[in-house]
Amino acid sequence: MDIASQIGGDVRVFTLDTGRLPDETISMIDTVRRRYGLTVEAVHPDPAEIEKMIEQYGVDLFYDSPENRRLCCEIRKVRPLGRKLVEFDAWAAGLRREQSDTRSQIAKVERVDGRVKIHPLADWTSADLDRYIQDHDVPVHPLYRQGYATIGCAPCTRPILPGEDQRAGRWWWEQTTHKECGIHFSPDGKVHRA
Repeated sequence: MDIASQIGGDVRVFTLDTGRLPDETISMIDTVRRRYGLTVEAVHPDPAEIEKMIEQYGVDLFYDSPENRRLCCEIRKVRPLGRKLVEFDAWAAGLRREQSDTRSQIAKVERVDGRVKIHPLADWTSADLDRYIQDHDVPVHPLYRQGYATIGCAPCTRPILPGEDQRAGRWWWEQTTHKECGIHFSPDGKVHRA
């Protein structure tokens, strides 16, 4: 967003508010609004779908099985994103190749479901990112200082330990090598996107 704000013109920013975000993420959204003068559109899941899912499986269904976790991600993230993307011809995401094996081959620009998807930071390393943040005084999500390498829903994300993979903090109770929710790749790591 820092780079996009420098380009000028109409930059639309949206975030997926799953209803399970950490308080620090909600505060960070306000920080971004104030810092860049951007409107951050919150995209929410369908309340009826959430209610039906919780009635059937419980509020913390994701701990019960990988299938339930994927269902929760589908309802809280993938479907809302799909509904929002119909408003756009192109969109950008912050994926970087070094984040995981699943992401190691992402292109900087690709066509997904008739839209252009841009990954402007695809070839950036963590060192590149840290340098840019310092050089441009970019606000940083407070959970990164607490050891988080990736941030999602509060119950589904934890800080990582030294030497752990960057995605190890996601769905930490699952014993799988693929740590994706379905927004960019299917949960099993296959190239399938919303």
